[in-house]
Amino acid sequence: MTAEPPGLLGPAEIRKLAAELDVRPTKKLGQNFVHDANTVRRIVELAEVGSDAADTVVLEVGPGLGSLTLGLLGTGARVVAVEIDPALAGRLERTVAAHAPEAASRLTVVADDALQVDSGRIGEPDALVANLPYNVAVPVVLHLLAELPSLRRVLVMVQTEVADRMAAAPGGRVYGVPSVKLAWYGTARKVAAVPRSVFWPVPNVDSSLVAFDRGPERTDADRDAVFAVVDAAFAQRRKTLRAALSSWAGSAERAGEILAAAGVEPRARGEQLGIEEYVAIARAAAEA
Repeated sequence: MTAEPPGLLGPAEIRKLAAELDVRPTKKLGQNFVHDANTVRRIVELAEVGSDAADTVVLEVGPGLGSLTLGLLGTGARVVAVEIDPALAGRLERTVAAHAPEAASRLTVVADDALQVDSGRIGEPDALVANLPYNVAVPVVLHLLAELPSLRRVLVMVQTEVADRMAAAPGGRVYGVPSVKLAWYGTARKVAAVPRSVFWPVPNVDSSLVAFDRGPERTDADRDAVFAVVDAAFAQRRKTLRAALSSWAGSAERAGEILAAAGVEPRARGEQLGIEEYVAIARAAAEA
């Protein structure tokens, strides 16, 4: 087996670290560790940390045994790594010190749940780059975008089905709540597939990388009000908006009036609307 260049972990090192920590990857925590150095390099390249890396703070969620952490630190960026598993969080600094001692001072490890952190806990990172646990990928991204206005770009590895939903356009079969809520913050796109063979253990699902660029801050509507409309519209996605929004509005008749005021066809369905139409509905309801 060819040894990896200093600073990156290979399959043998991943397994050795896991054995040392008595880590048995669990589905509950979505633990599938990347052991392929070329995949790590590709993720770092697509993350576009760039030539200004020395001034960049990257947030990594779920660093695991440190494969991607080392790749990100190799750019010269500072990395804030949020890890929920205390054993993994406790080992990460030593792993970095052993493989990239010159980068150790640029790593901050936060032992916490990414769904609970905020800027007071982790500061103001510029980018999110992570191999996210499949079962919480969308909630984590939405939570961090809401809590960290400093995040301007995102590159996450998620289950391919989740990637499709995150980047879907209106009218598609997989377009839904994640698609619309992400569109509130900016633009998501699927950028690359990731083979199952680069993980240990090998997952039983396909993975893809999703890139996201934050747009200008929206001031044209209340986010919670817009998201409430989105949730109601997709709770019964086979129904027309007039019917689907009846409970939210108080009655089907009231829903129809709000939709008309927003310039939205009451017989349309939720998957046909983009974020601007949902903003229009929330504003019409607030002004009624």
